[in-house]
Amino acid sequence: MNRLLNLRLLKPLFSTGLSRSLALLVALAFLLNACNIPQVKAEDRLFLDLSIDFLGSYQLPKLTFQDTPVGGLSGITYDRQRDRFYAISDDRSERAPARFYTLKLTLQPTSQPTENSSTPNMISSDDSLAIAVEIGKVTTLTGEDGQPYARGTVDLEGIAPSPRQSLFISSEGVAREGIAPFINEFDLETGRWLSRLPIPQRFLPEAGQSVGVQDNLGFEALTLNANGSVDGRLEPFRVFAATESALQQDLPNSQSVNLAPSSSPPNSPSSPASSPLQPTPVRFLHYLVGDNQTTLLAEHLYLVEPVTGGTTQGLTDLLTLDQGGHFLSLERSFGALTGFGAQLFQIATSPATDISGVSSLKGDISGITAIYKRSLLNLQTLGISLDNLEGMTLGPRLPDGTRTLVLVSDDNFNPAQVTQFLIFRIRGIS
Repeated sequence: MNRLLNLRLLKPLFSTGLSRSLALLVALAFLLNACNIPQVKAEDRLFLDLSIDFLGSYQLPKLTFQDTPVGGLSGITYDRQRDRFYAISDDRSERAPARFYTLKLTLQPTSQPTENSSTPNMISSDDSLAIAVEIGKVTTLTGEDGQPYARGTVDLEGIAPSPRQSLFISSEGVAREGIAPFINEFDLETGRWLSRLPIPQRFLPEAGQSVGVQDNLGFEALTLNANGSVDGRLEPFRVFAATESALQQDLPNSQSVNLAPSSSPPNSPSSPASSPLQPTPVRFLHYLVGDNQTTLLAEHLYLVEPVTGGTTQGLTDLLTLDQGGHFLSLERSFGALTGFGAQLFQIATSPATDISGVSSLKGDISGITAIYKRSLLNLQTLGISLDNLEGMTLGPRLPDGTRTLVLVSDDNFNPAQVTQFLIFRIRGIS
């Protein structure tokens, strides 16, 4: 009887121990499997899952169109409704009045489809493109006085179409002459001046060059994000602009910036923790444009990649990707020994500090969170000769539904340089 009782008492004890052992084994197996699950950093969630393929290039011959030399194409944008591109010339009204060109790009796959192919027009990443560029129109821009811009008074760099049948165009100004930069709106068909965006005083050059944009380093980058219309009325849209390099009052001592690691964008070579060189601070402006009012909503810190001595690097264009604060940025470099280079970055503005109240970015700015950056493509890895790439836009869709990305170079009207179009396929955007 006692033996039977002892066995009955031992049975639940044995079962409980077995359950605990099984639970421990299951937990251990779960932990081991979890080790194999890729870990996603918090900052990685800030970026889109993008990929990019190079499809081909085209070199525009030196030519004259309607008595204007075609060149100096420093900005480009795409009009989806008309299937046309608009490119701004930075001629400074020296060879012909300030102007923009209307272009038609033709993209044709060079590979031959197979007879049984279900998608004969599909362009794969292994295909190349036959690219042609045709000049369709030149439009002269007129100022507030209704006259073409006088020689040497503008330096046009950025261009972006708006939903109200207009173009926003930026000028770097001419700082050495005390001529202010601008971001103005022009009629798409006539080039007539329509309006101007308010430029903060800190961007305006003054005698002695102690403040304001540096000469030839003003509003180079410009892009626009439109929401569409509601009940036939246009919704307010957003305009974004940035200087190519630092303002005079933001120039770091010895071209360096004192940034604490916590304020550096993740995954960026600009981080002081990964490089003894320091980035150049530039200012990124965010406007909201409505029918009767324009508001400067915010200003952010963007860090241009550091470079070695003898090389310069600047931010030459921006491109909106969605309504969530995702952009592409294009940085162009030049060195006497290395020639031209360029890098594409994906950037995210949502975590960035508003610096509109910061008078100078010189010195310790460790309390400021810069725009986050992630490298998308170093164009020097393409194995082709690069020119002075300054303009960038999304282009038409390919037959598979993906978008094209178009880059253009500014030949500076230099016989030794070229106007170069580079075409890419970009995946990960709608």
